[in-house]
Amino acid sequence: MRTVRLLDAASGLDGVIAIHSTALGPGAGGCRFWRYPDIEAATQDACRLAKGMSYKNAMAELPLGGAKAVLRYPEGDFDRAALFRAFGKAVDALGGVYVTAEDVGTSVADMAQVSTMTRHVAGLDPAEDMAGGDPSPWTALGVFDAMRTAARLTLDAELADLTVAVQGVGNVGASLCRQLAEAGAKLIIADIDAARCRALADELGATTVDVAEIAAADADIFAPCALGGALTQESVAAMKARLVCGAANNQLATPDVADALLARGIVYAPDYVVNAGGIISVSAEYLGEDEASVRTRVGRIGPRVARLLEQAAREGRSPAMVADEMAEAIIAGAAEKAA
Repeated sequence: MRTVRLLDAASGLDGVIAIHSTALGPGAGGCRFWRYPDIEAATQDACRLAKGMSYKNAMAELPLGGAKAVLRYPEGDFDRAALFRAFGKAVDALGGVYVTAEDVGTSVADMAQVSTMTRHVAGLDPAEDMAGGDPSPWTALGVFDAMRTAARLTLDAELADLTVAVQGVGNVGASLCRQLAEAGAKLIIADIDAARCRALADELGATTVDVAEIAAADADIFAPCALGGALTQESVAAMKARLVCGAANNQLATPDVADALLARGIVYAPDYVVNAGGIISVSAEYLGEDEASVRTRVGRIGPRVARLLEQAAREGRSPAMVADEMAEAIIAGAAEKAA
């Protein structure tokens, strides 16, 4: 794992880029802009996220390695455009080893500022019929398809007959909720932004609960779509859902939580397999591909999840372990070829 410290007092830039692997291609992963208590916490999160991106890109069959940028949200007033231009300059200094894009807390407008300093960025406004723009709708579409497939396979049910508890209704979570509502699913939702949560509940006829209660909600499926670490020993012990399938990265607070899910008979669809839609869009944009190619690749997420869950069930193992082994084999194979 390579880490690059980012610090520019003039703009308020303070963060880190973590590059986990470039065996399959340049390290690719979004830029997270969040309130971290210190740079150590930001670096730890960046390293976890970068590893997840390596696995995600490998499983999605993309010519990309794994990396992530994490920026600390400044205290007090700051010039947002200047901060992201400074970040773009830092990305450019890496010479293409890292490709950035949107993530939690960043937007198309932020990436536009980054693009004034480097070409190693995606998530920009697209040309007609070409890949590009906000990748979050593609993430949500992939999660929806994966959830529908996993529900049919493991619960023997259609989404219209199920209740889904969604934790986090930001860009991805809200888009997922709208697709679920259209499919006829009943929704229970929670978000740290109570006004945003209530507005979406009013729009879709969803039930709202406190964030602290959502993992234990009376639902068939739990969809973590906020920050990582939603699946803990405690939340799994209280969980009523029989399937976990969501958009958040690093959902397992610790590796042993995968065993707890397996022991309770709760099927876990590994996050980085399920939520690959956004990076598929980023990859296509960076490589100059069209939107149709994004739709085709995102359409492979559901079948990929099905194969993974079927193998895990045959072997009596956690899908998390099976997915990790698959991803590691792909990365190791690429590294061996490059050697």
